[in-house]
Amino acid sequence: MNLRRIIPALALVVAASGASPFTARLAAQQPVGPQTPPKAPEIVRIPTRPGAPAEQPPIAPDEIIRRFAAQEDQFARLFATFAYRKTVRLEEIGPDGKASGQAEISSSNLPASDEARRKAAGEPQSTLRFLNLERDDIDALSKIPPFPLVSSNLPKYEVTYEGKQPVDELNTYVFQIKPRQLERAHAYFDGLVWVDDHDLAIVKTYGKWVTETGDARASQLPFTMFETYRQPVANKYWLPAYSRSDSSYDNRGISVSVRLVIRWDQYATMPADKLPAQNQTEASPGH
Repeated sequence: MNLRRIIPALALVVAASGASPFTARLAAQQPVGPQTPPKAPEIVRIPTRPGAPAEQPPIAPDEIIRRFAAQEDQFARLFATFAYRKTVRLEEIGPDGKASGQAEISSSNLPASDEARRKAAGEPQSTLRFLNLERDDIDALSKIPPFPLVSSNLPKYEVTYEGKQPVDELNTYVFQIKPRQLERAHAYFDGLVWVDDHDLAIVKTYGKWVTETGDARASQLPFTMFETYRQPVANKYWLPAYSRSDSSYDNRGISVSVRLVIRWDQYATMPADKLPAQNQTEASPGH
């Protein structure tokens, strides 16, 4: 199955050149100001499982798992040391496949003027007809762990090697992730991850969060399955870049197609005096 696609060239990833985050690993990255949002990639729906692996990788799957989990530990710590802009957009899709209504909320911990902060705090302009995008929804989405497979969580999952697949210009190992046991009060990731065969880091995930009572979702929004891509921030740390979920909403017996898109961009190292207390004693991302 052809999984090649264009990934958003976000800030710090050579946006001006048009290169994808994957091809940008050899380019120097410098903080830049706001840019025109790139065209969204065309998401190709993937199967639940990519099929039986044809051959074993040159590195033992258990070693790949150990190494990508160790990197997840590092990325989770470093994520709290970066400032970035996060944009959440909810769209209602018309019969022509185009957005017939939308609402967007952006948040940022980047340095900004008082005026910019006041504008960011305002309520979003909405042209939605059937759903609303509330800040409570944003808060719920923010609670989804961006790095679910840190080392301490691995014993809670069955991780199975499924084979190799290309993602854009990367060669990746695909792993199926299944929770060993479900809980009522705690959600677990259920899906697939793609691990770059060079960095042995997770570069893409596709799946949902599940509990003992069913699929977890944000408030009243219908989204459960998310396809998420990462980008190499500072040319080496694979942090979230783009996430998308497609679903439908039942409006009095009429099904309305809806889409949720989340973007992270304008990554920049946070000044030491702005770091959360638990991160102020850690080494900076460049060390």
